[in-house]
Amino acid sequence: FAFRHGLQKMAGGYDRAITVFSPDGHLFQVEYALEAVRKGTTTVGVRGKDSVVLAVEKRATPKLQDPRTIRKILTIDQGVALAFAGLNADARVLVNKTRVECQSYRLNVEDAPTVDYVARFVARTQQKYTHRGGVRPFGISTLIGGFDKDGKPSLFQTDPSGTHYAWQATAIGKNSKSVVDFLEKKYAEDLDAAATVRLALKGLLEVTEASGKNIEVVQISKDTIKWFTDDEIDPLVKELDDTAEKIAKLKEQA
Repeated sequence: FAFRHGLQKMAGGYDRAITVFSPDGHLFQVEYALEAVRKGTTTVGVRGKDSVVLAVEKRATPKLQDPRTIRKILTIDQGVALAFAGLNADARVLVNKTRVECQSYRLNVEDAPTVDYVARFVARTQQKYTHRGGVRPFGISTLIGGFDKDGKPSLFQTDPSGTHYAWQATAIGKNSKSVVDFLEKKYAEDLDAAATVRLALKGLLEVTEASGKNIEVVQISKDTIKWFTDDEIDPLVKELDDTAEKIAKLKEQA
């Protein structure tokens, strides 16, 4: 009995020790970090012919808070931007590490880092925090947009386990599966700049009641990173939002 009781106590401790695998091959702290990501705001990334668009749902800010201090999309380097789902404080620390690495790269190589270099660095840093004692995994997943060494647009995703993938279009955060299903149906090769923005916004509208005030959109082109203003987003949202049509269809079916 004492031996069995000891085993049960050990089994209960696998989720507390970050560096210890459970008997069935899980690292529970990494899985819990992924759960924090799933509770984060919906974030969409779409790669077009000559640009990458990142779109994020912003939570409502208190009336007296300065909304400029709440950023879900951040510039990493000239021509590279990162959007995240998960814990804001973790994102700030990871982004600062990445910015320093980009500056170091420029100093040593005398060239701008490519988006795949940035994605590999972010993933490597996240992975380091899954196998050391005294730390915990970063509770964020990221979407990183920019251009590769051939000058082609690229979109990468990283997650708390330290993996990174290249995508044509994807989503992270709350209800991301519904958005990914939508993107799989609607994505086409060689989207122009306007169509890329529209697809990213339409994906976000699948799961959010959006307006210019609660959506952040950034388009990364070869020479510029364009931040869309509320006045630019509002007309697009009104044009693309077909919630009323969906409700009408459901009533007809009922």
